[in-house]
Amino acid sequence: MTDQPCIAIDAMGGDEGLAVMLAGVASARRRLAAQYDGLNFLLVGDETAIRAGLESHPNLSAHSEIVHAPELVGPNEKPSQAIRRAKVTSMGVTIDLVKKARAHAAVSSGNTGALMAMAKLSLRTLPGIDRPALAAPLPTLGDNDVVMLDLGANTECDARNLVQFAVMGAAYARIIFELDRPRVALLNIGSEDQKGTDEIRAAATELRAATHLPLAFTGFVEGDKLARGNHDVIVCDGFAGNIALKTAEGTARFVGDLLKRAFTSSIRSKVGFLISRPATQLLRDHLDPNNHNGAIFLGLKGIVVKSHGSANELGVATAIANAVKLVRADLTRRIAEDLGLDHRPAPAPVAVIDTGVGV
Repeated sequence: MTDQPCIAIDAMGGDEGLAVMLAGVASARRRLAAQYDGLNFLLVGDETAIRAGLESHPNLSAHSEIVHAPELVGPNEKPSQAIRRAKVTSMGVTIDLVKKARAHAAVSSGNTGALMAMAKLSLRTLPGIDRPALAAPLPTLGDNDVVMLDLGANTECDARNLVQFAVMGAAYARIIFELDRPRVALLNIGSEDQKGTDEIRAAATELRAATHLPLAFTGFVEGDKLARGNHDVIVCDGFAGNIALKTAEGTARFVGDLLKRAFTSSIRSKVGFLISRPATQLLRDHLDPNNHNGAIFLGLKGIVVKSHGSANELGVATAIANAVKLVRADLTRRIAEDLGLDHRPAPAPVAVIDTGVGV
């Protein structure tokens, strides 16, 4: 891949608006400047609003090009409706820039269902991949996070889908965790071989037999052990995955609120908080979803990263950094190789940036 990654940003997506998206892009630029001096961005959305927003980030302007898109996808808009307006929305244009090889990857904080539908229709899946899966790293007690997929793209999956998810998740984990053979488990209602649905048991049988794959299948894992750090990849259908993700996020907020309430309940508690503040800050940082932001649709002929809709500046920057890392590692090619597929990567985008005139 080129030494100058170019990332297309859906600047109008997300709950927090354009200001937070631009602040996140500028933060990512500063964070990655030493490693990627030629990192460039295509900022997609209302040209007038983006140009005004860039006045607060003069250093970002020199590394960005504005791509005008007059409309945006609403947070509750149905995917079928969003697809019909893809050519005029910031989300649709952002994905199209990847399709046309003007950008290496797309990042959006917008409507997840619409993003999934647009990305699949525009970029298509890799040969042999039935369905893309939404994957994201989640915090654990181990040295690394754990990659979990699918997190909501596919509510029902057969054994073939689950095996494909395992291979794609392992390729992802090899990149972000720098592992040779990631430990892969299937989420199940028990660890015994006879537990679970027919699809889960069939997927386990196939993964145990697939010793040629660059992964170590460890069997089943129950929901209470997701964060123990004993696995690098956890695979499930999108229905169970989305429930597990939302439960984990809710639990993290519950713990944070409970600690806050406990430490403000009395004078003695407040003194205790001051003493334990370094430890509680470490816990807060570890559980903060902005430090783990950036889910990716695996299995597409292109890299599309989904930032959380409520992500702050840190979260947006984290998602962009994740996208850049996957671009440099050529994730799409590595997934294709792991599956034994013939995939030719798209040509590198033009690195010339014209900041004077928006497209």
